[in-house]
Amino acid sequence: MNAQNQGEFDAFKADIEAAERRIAREIEPGARALVVSILVFVLLVSFILPHTGNVRGWDVLFASHGSAAAAVALPSRVFAWLALVFGVGFSMLALLTRRWALAWVALAGSAVASGVGLLAVWSRQTVAAGHPGPGVGLVVAWITIIVLTFHWARVVWSPTIVQLAAEEQRRRAAAHQQSRTLLETLDQTEPPDDEKPG
Repeated sequence: MNAQNQGEFDAFKADIEAAERRIAREIEPGARALVVSILVFVLLVSFILPHTGNVRGWDVLFASHGSAAAAVALPSRVFAWLALVFGVGFSMLALLTRRWALAWVALAGSAVASGVGLLAVWSRQTVAAGHPGPGVGLVVAWITIIVLTFHWARVVWSPTIVQLAAEEQRRRAAAHQQSRTLLETLDQTEPPDDEKPG
């Protein structure tokens, strides 16, 4: 009977562990999904706004419409591409698929973009005389990517309700098995009634 109970517990434990592994690959952003969606939209709008002078974010991306004349440097282009790929692309993929790995890539890419954004703003502030400084689009994109990084960090590092429930269920099952094993051990060490003295 003990071996049968142990086999049932092991099968139950294997099911719980498989469910935990499956759930661990998913995210549950909850209300943050709306916040991230709004931030992605703001980031997209920032590409329509001027990043420096009359040069818009899309012009920075593709080096068109006077970006050379405005002396748009490499940090601005790198920031624009990182913001587009990670801030928009991977953020949308992570929200649609709810995959933890994609959310982590969005977080890492957005964090790198935040640092490069600082460099892009600084490079526009220290540009040679006669060239425009940072535009509203660049500043909005930089602030948005910083806030997006914060929200992705909260999503990636917070366990979901289902993960917490599965962990609690596993704890209860282990505690039940441990107490049952202890009682069975006591029953086995106790002599039968006919062998008891008196």
